[in-house]
Amino acid sequence: MPHKVTMEDARRKMDSSVEAYKAELAGLRTGRANAGMLDTVEVEVYGSKMKINQLGNVTVPDPHIIAVDLWDKSQINTVEKALRASQLNINPSNDGRLIRIPVPPLTEDRRRDLVKFAAKLAEEARVAVRNIRRHAVEAIKQHQKDGEIPEDDARRLTDEIQKLTDRHIEAIDAVFKTKEADIMEV
Repeated sequence: MPHKVTMEDARRKMDSSVEAYKAELAGLRTGRANAGMLDTVEVEVYGSKMKINQLGNVTVPDPHIIAVDLWDKSQINTVEKALRASQLNINPSNDGRLIRIPVPPLTEDRRRDLVKFAAKLAEEARVAVRNIRRHAVEAIKQHQKDGEIPEDDARRLTDEIQKLTDRHIEAIDAVFKTKEADIMEV
């Protein structure tokens, strides 16, 4: 029974590592406007930090503009200030009711830098998956040492954990390749 818990726990943690990597990449800027770019920006309003998509509608009216239509127009300057202070290197403007964020096309050097950053994030995700594998294998060895599972089952479970790890690393690589193509697309 402990081996089922170990396998399921490893699968769940590896799945969440891949999802976390996808979420990080969603906020990574490509050559065109993407509402997900603003997901990392938090604004101090109403006494707490909130994400922009919790304060209004974020839309992409054309490939080079992101529009933010706030529900509470009194917060427009606060949101604009938070956008300017973010690490996105953007310059929003507002007309009193709508914030427009121009997204200029990326230069070739900036594209390469973004691909390098995405590759770094991919490697961090791979390391996280490998660490989960290591912990699962250690747990299996401990169960075997305690006499809870036989040696043959421990070896089989270790092989299953490795196959699970390989599948998740392939998923990370596939997500990276897709994002790389998206970034390098002119």
